Amino acid sequence: MRKIILIVAVIFMAACNSAKKGTSVGTAKYTVENLGKMSAADIQKNYPDANIEQGTDLFEEGTDERPFTILYPGTENELHITWQDKNRTEIHDLRFSNNGKWNSETGVDIGTTYEELNKMNGKKVSFYGFGWDYSGAVDWNGGKLEKSGLRVFLTPTKEPSNKFYGDKIIEATPEEIEELDLKVGLIMINYAI
Repeated sequence: MRKIILIVAVIFMAACNSAKKGTSVGTAKYTVENLGKMSAADIQKNYPDANIEQGTDLFEEGTDERPFTILYPGTENELHITWQDKNRTEIHDLRFSNNGKWNSETGVDIGTTYEELNKMNGKKVSFYGFGWDYSGAVDWNGGKLEKSGLRVFLTPTKEPSNKFYGDKIIEATPEEIEELDLKVGLIMINYAI
């Protein structure tokens, strides 16, 4: 009887270790920074279930035409990739705005609060106004995340006053900012810097 219990215990421990290993590999697969050196062919091979869509569109406020690829379109795991070249061999940037599988190795996620960003950055961040192409874009102000390549865009959960709109760094009191209840609404990693 002891042998059977010992065998069952060994099998159970091996299964737990296997499950743990699978979890970390699965999580790493959806860390956006891991895609940085991939071409479109590499992405197709690594994400065969992604129902990939491709096309060409205008970016940077309509001034730059680039090819794009969308992984998992129309799902919570949707990820947009724009390319530096028409052959889709070098990523220009990638972005996501849903709280699905994708994450950043920095720890910043969709829904990270303004206060959490300040703590992670080690320095108070600034942000641009709302209602334009770079609505809510964060400036790291030389903090820990400055050289991460990560760009995040804040979204208010409460309707902002006119003071918070436009292509400008927002100047506001801590109380006014707190009232907006700001959260990360879009994450972008730019490789063409």
